[in-house]
Amino acid sequence: MTRILLTGSGRGIGASAREILTEHGAIVMGQATSATDDQTIAADFAEPASPQMLWEEALDRSGGTIDVLINNAGLFAPNPIDTSDIEWLDAWEETLRINLSAAAQLSRFAVKHWLANDRPGRIVHVASRAAHRGDSPHHWHYAAAKGGMLAMHKTIARAYAAQNILSFAIAPGFTDTAMAGDYLESRGGAELLVDIPLGRVATPEEIARIIKFCALDAPASMTGAVIDANGASYVR
Repeated sequence: MTRILLTGSGRGIGASAREILTEHGAIVMGQATSATDDQTIAADFAEPASPQMLWEEALDRSGGTIDVLINNAGLFAPNPIDTSDIEWLDAWEETLRINLSAAAQLSRFAVKHWLANDRPGRIVHVASRAAHRGDSPHHWHYAAAKGGMLAMHKTIARAYAAQNILSFAIAPGFTDTAMAGDYLESRGGAELLVDIPLGRVATPEEIARIIKFCALDAPASMTGAVIDANGASYVR
């Protein structure tokens, strides 16, 4: 049975991914800032010590083995350039801490775990279309964090493929989640769909199915791949 640590499992894409992975027989340990059930570990990634605490607690609950790490937790908050210098820097650092540094810490713990135990492993990184094409003037920090996530993902894939440690990344565009709702409205709501040839944003369930594929089914030769899911709003 596959044991999975899934961050950001409390809502949106994470909640949908948890449901579909569980339906396919995986044991899923979730993470959220506040735990709402006994299968979720409370960990606030704004705190530097939280990723290590989460990893150790998840290992303990899983009987000492984690097979798949899914880095899905994220913060998407505006940071206008005309705020004060200290406010702008604080928001930048918080976004990088939650969206990138925590994922890096967990990825490091996972790779070390698999190497020490001579076991295969998989990491799935939920990045963003912003990693490729940038984002709004209020979201420099978010685009930078997701770009960093893709660079990290590719490095892991190249470095550890020979040990059967595989890395996959997903780059969604706009998704119908609570996190993106206010942003969509601020960018014109339905008018924003003009930029999406498909004519709609993705659903959390669509992204969750891609996560499930990467976590459980993707062939090893796909390690290092980035899967776009943006309704053809950005093609490369």
